[in-house]
Amino acid sequence: MLTYQECLDLCGLSDEEVAAIAEHEHLDPMVAMALGNYLLHHDGEQKIRKIILDDIAKAKRCGNHQHEQVLRQVLAHFIATHPERKARQKE
Repeated sequence: MLTYQECLDLCGLSDEEVAAIAEHEHLDPMVAMALGNYLLHHDGEQKIRKIILDDIAKAKRCGNHQHEQVLRQVLAHFIATHPERKARQKE
């Protein structure tokens, strides 16, 4: 049986990115990981970006500035580690 960390290593997302998907979609982290992996392999990078942006907006509305800053770092990491999203936008 695969561990959580082994699945995470295979999915192409960071633990924080998976947590943002889980938070937004109200999913168990393993299910969020599967969703994120699916989206990465089916042109869903923009959907993941929107999920993180929605989480940032919610944290801001709730006054949770610390969580907002963490999510901004998650977004920056996602954009930096998934440059294919940028390349597709130029096409």
